[in-house]
Amino acid sequence: MSLTQIIGKVFVPRQHALEKHQNGGEALQRAVLEHLIQKAKDTEYGRNHAFDSIKGYDDYVGCVPVNTYEELKGDIDRMRQGETDILWPGRTKWYAKSSGTTNDKSKFIPVTQDGLHDIHYAGGFDSVAIYLRNNPKSRLFDGRALILGGSHAPNYNLPGSLVGDLSAILIENINPLANLVRVPKKSTALLSDFEVKRDRIAREAMTKNVTNISGVPSWMLSMLTRMMEITGKTHLEEVWPNIEVFFHGGVAFTPYREQYKRLITSPNMHYMETYNASEGFFGIQDDPTDKSMLLMLDYGVFYEFIPMDSENRQPIPLWEVETGKNYAMVISTSCGLWRYEIGDTIQFTSTNPYKFIISGRTKHFINAFGEELIVDNAEQGLAYACEQTGAEVLEYTAAPVFMDANAKCRHQWLIEFSKRPADVQQFAALLDRRLQEINSDYEAKRYKDITLQHLEIVEARQGLFNDWLKLRGKLGGQHKVPRLSNSRDTMEQLLALQK
Repeated sequence: MSLTQIIGKVFVPRQHALEKHQNGGEALQRAVLEHLIQKAKDTEYGRNHAFDSIKGYDDYVGCVPVNTYEELKGDIDRMRQGETDILWPGRTKWYAKSSGTTNDKSKFIPVTQDGLHDIHYAGGFDSVAIYLRNNPKSRLFDGRALILGGSHAPNYNLPGSLVGDLSAILIENINPLANLVRVPKKSTALLSDFEVKRDRIAREAMTKNVTNISGVPSWMLSMLTRMMEITGKTHLEEVWPNIEVFFHGGVAFTPYREQYKRLITSPNMHYMETYNASEGFFGIQDDPTDKSMLLMLDYGVFYEFIPMDSENRQPIPLWEVETGKNYAMVISTSCGLWRYEIGDTIQFTSTNPYKFIISGRTKHFINAFGEELIVDNAEQGLAYACEQTGAEVLEYTAAPVFMDANAKCRHQWLIEFSKRPADVQQFAALLDRRLQEINSDYEAKRYKDITLQHLEIVEARQGLFNDWLKLRGKLGGQHKVPRLSNSRDTMEQLLALQK
């Protein structure tokens, strides 16, 4: 009997428990809401919003407003200073650093001990449980897991309180037994210099029997490319003959799929998408033939959904959603996020069980490599570059150039100037620098040009954007050129018209 067959027995009870997701979604969610309210009723937020009077969902809606980060920021800042019992019982020592808002370079999402265990680690456990259920011949635990993570740093001057990437927080707090079956070693995994980290991970992992890898597709591809350079091999299975699954999330996998297929040619390789964010772990691809994910309903997360195709911005509970409609997701969690709008939009493909696809963001953005660049960042960056050079921008759009065979990528900006700068390359450098100053995720991805290289500016001919709108019958009125996009559809149409 293999080690996987022995360890796999630990996951069997949960595999059976997940069957409740088939037709018990409403009951699971109502139980989660009750648990969250009871747990937090004596916090400052709970007292201020009459948690002790809440008897069900309708009461909850009447007592608690929908929040963005700005509404909760004051409380989170106090928590980061060491205050207790604010949004969640006790003191919260961990904060996941995420991309900023209009007003701040970074957001600091509280990660409580309860949230770690009943949201984030629960999602990791279930990912393995579902994978083993779908692959009974797996030898997952007969080798090592390579988990790619970020880094963390001290939070203010509070001893033991830290901020950093969620992945680093998870590695720091992982059960010590898990370190026996994972690579790289903890000190390497938490290095802040990704260029050094990438090289060390490659050298530590290339001699191990790695069976599974976990991480963001863009960063993982960069590390694997480095390992191929060191080993001189062409395909990953030449280094790791027993590699069988990539648990991926963070950014869309579609742009990277073909590159992974070229790198890993084994017919036994599997890919499993997860929806894990700084705010929580929300979904798992439970069927390899279906790109949609199962919404995880019995963690410390209560879900609500705002219909995007309606002027009525009132959230609805899970049991009222319909398939095929676009919804903005609102969450209440055991990390102290109350009716928090996270900015992601989803569409349900099924309501029995509740399965969905990520449809985008509530605003235009680029998040092809984890940089989470929003329109406000773009506007600030362009304004700064124009101010410094005397240039004037008439129209623009930006899109990613996805990774080439050397794992290199960049942002491409198509700009129509009404007054062009004397030096377009200087304008590009100023724009790039300002984006790094106002967006911490963009700054991290640009570090030493390892994955995301310097942005490229293409000068648009005069009238290009108007011609594009005219061809689509959208010239004038309220129609606008998409400013940022995760796909290259608009960019390629414009570039074709440029010729």
